[in-house]
Amino acid sequence: MTTIVNAGSIRPLRYLQGYPADTLAQVEKLLQEDRVADWLLKKYPQGHAVRTDRALFDYVQALKSEHLRGAEPLAKVAFDNKLQVVQHALGTHTNIARVQGNKLKAKREIRVASLFKHVPEDFLKMIAVHELAHLKERAHDKAFYNLCCYMEPRYHQLEFEVRVYLTHLEVSGARLWEAAPTPSS
Repeated sequence: MTTIVNAGSIRPLRYLQGYPADTLAQVEKLLQEDRVADWLLKKYPQGHAVRTDRALFDYVQALKSEHLRGAEPLAKVAFDNKLQVVQHALGTHTNIARVQGNKLKAKREIRVASLFKHVPEDFLKMIAVHELAHLKERAHDKAFYNLCCYMEPRYHQLEFEVRVYLTHLEVSGARLWEAAPTPSS
């Protein structure tokens, strides 16, 4: 496991496991020089405007309509305050089956960690695409990631940048993009 030394303590780069050593070295250098926030804010100067569960549902539904028209409908999409802490996940996709009379009704729900209320739209799109891909592909395999890249061609780059942001949060605790975004036209 790759680690960084920060103020005398050793911290693992747990969100970045599996990346090449030279990439990890670049991230470590940014962390040691306390420049990750500057790098992210320069690349993504503001957060998105999706703040409510209804707005998130509409946002995810628009992506689904554009890329996965034939997929089963979504019953609910919501931000979840407990998601990252309890399940160590940034988003979840669940099927909820209920018996109604002699029929079995299934509903699909997507929950997104509340952390994504205050990030750039590209980061929100990455997690939404990830969870939408689970409508068609259950496992994190080649077909799953191909579908993610179909919906968002920069998927892998965005996932990396989200992981860098999570590492920044773990090391510094400083959230970025907390201020309200500029309204878009």
